[in-house]
Amino acid sequence: MDTPTIKSFKLRGTRITAAQESARERLWDTYGIDLSDISLDFTSVFSSVKQVVIEIGFGMGEATVEIAKNFPETGFLAVDVHQPGIGKLLAVIEEQEISNIRVMDEDAHLILQKMIPDASLDGVHLFFPDPWPKTRHHKRRIVNENFIALIAKKLKSGGSIHMATDWVPYASWMKERFDGSPLFIGGVVAKPSWRPLTRFEGQGLRKDHQVTDLIYTKI
Repeated sequence: MDTPTIKSFKLRGTRITAAQESARERLWDTYGIDLSDISLDFTSVFSSVKQVVIEIGFGMGEATVEIAKNFPETGFLAVDVHQPGIGKLLAVIEEQEISNIRVMDEDAHLILQKMIPDASLDGVHLFFPDPWPKTRHHKRRIVNENFIALIAKKLKSGGSIHMATDWVPYASWMKERFDGSPLFIGGVVAKPSWRPLTRFEGQGLRKDHQVTDLIYTKI
């Protein structure tokens, strides 16, 4: 039996536009994947890709789209529960004819547990997750020992997780927990040139927030 997981996200107010809602309804069957108990066959989900990366929390999807276009031989499984962002991303996928993104609308823990085969992922992207800054909310942070063990099962040997945050205490939290795991090696890195500036990141920088990138590789 799976261990119950505390949700690491909070559903935000929808404020979904008519265009986003229409895209969500019209395009989901083409580019979306529903949660099930059947493991994904990535050779069927993506055509002609050499790697698969899961992105946990894509916001409005701008960075997802730019990265996917720059790495056409990588399949990106984009996971979020924010309905406006899902609608927006689906619309852009159609408009720009992007073939290497698929979208899922569910808690990432459930998707990883139920649908991602062990040792099948080449990468995990976790960009600007909710830092849950209040001490009483730290249990909701997605990065914890259980999460680290879960993604270690799903990553191939040599696969990596790339995290970014504009909350310095959360960067220290991430580093401490990954440094304490015998399953990964890595640490803080300079922002890679291929990681685009996200809207959320830009807002943080305008407030003089320090952005930290961390990459850890599965041993």
